[in-house]
Amino acid sequence: MSDSDASFAFFLDKARHYCDYQERTLQEVKNKLKGWSISDELCNKIIRQLEEEDLINEERFARFYALGKLRNNHWGRNKIIAGMRSKGLPELMTEIGLSEIDEEEYRKILQKVLESKKINESDDYKRRTKLAQYAFQKGFQPQLIWQLINELDL
Repeated sequence: MSDSDASFAFFLDKARHYCDYQERTLQEVKNKLKGWSISDELCNKIIRQLEEEDLINEERFARFYALGKLRNNHWGRNKIIAGMRSKGLPELMTEIGLSEIDEEEYRKILQKVLESKKINESDDYKRRTKLAQYAFQKGFQPQLIWQLINELDL
C-alpha cells in the first residue's frame, strides 16, 4: 500500500466517522477536509467516495434539518432558511427541505410558541407587540404571527 493509498484510507475513515455522527452538507464536509490540510485532489476523491456510499446526501440533510429545527427548536421558516444558507445548502435543497413542513403542524408549533411565552406587561398593545417580536425572532412570518395572535386573542 503506497503512502497516498494509506493517506486516502486514513482520511476517508475520519470523514466517514464525521458523516456518520450526523447529517452533513457537502460544504461542511469540504470545510472539514480543508481543515485537515489535505490536497484538493484527495479531498475530491474522498467526497466522491462519501457520495457513492450515500454518506453525503444534501436532499436528506435538508429534510431532516427543516423538520428537526421546526419540531425541536421551534424555529419558523425564515430562521430555517437562514440556517440552511449558512450551511451552504443550494436553494433547490432548501426548497425541498421546506416542502416537508406540514402547514397545520407549523401553525400548531407557532401557537405553542405564542402561548408559552409569558410577558409581564400591563399595556395590551405593548404585550402583544413583544409577543409578536418574540415569534418573529424565532423565524415565523409576521403576517402569520399577527393572524394567530388575533385569532387566539393573546
